[in-house]
Amino acid sequence: MSALPQALTADLPFRVRVLRQTDLDAVVSIERDIYPFPWSRGNFVDSLAAGYDAWIFEQSSGLIGYAVVMWSIDEVHLLNLSVCRSAQGQRWGAKLLEWLLLELRHRQARQIYLEVRPSNPVARRLYLRAGFEQIGVRKGYYPAPGADREDALVLSRWLTP
Repeated sequence: MSALPQALTADLPFRVRVLRQTDLDAVVSIERDIYPFPWSRGNFVDSLAAGYDAWIFEQSSGLIGYAVVMWSIDEVHLLNLSVCRSAQGQRWGAKLLEWLLLELRHRQARQIYLEVRPSNPVARRLYLRAGFEQIGVRKGYYPAPGADREDALVLSRWLTP
């Protein structure tokens, strides 16, 4: 994981730091609170062990959210971007995503990909407003209530001109 450039963290309304193993209790608690099918502690442990970049976003009042990305040469896959329930509805998702896109561009990423549930209009709106475009669908990608599965919309955005 890279050190955070001072230029990208100096005047933010939140602090950004690398997600550590010691953060996992809080992160998993947030996952369980905000998602019907949350990432497990093992998903986070595996992501950190694999060397994926992961960040915590916080204020003096506590944790706002977190993000996990996987690099593939000059492309990035956004695996998880989450905002704790108490910070939702305050545009934190947009602020965290804006920081993330600047950080990735600073690190020479050309393109970013992600999956989002069709049943999550708040997340879909966030990504579309940030310039993402739908490029595909992954059939039956997400678990859903009962034995059903939900498709994933695959979104992408170029980070370089």
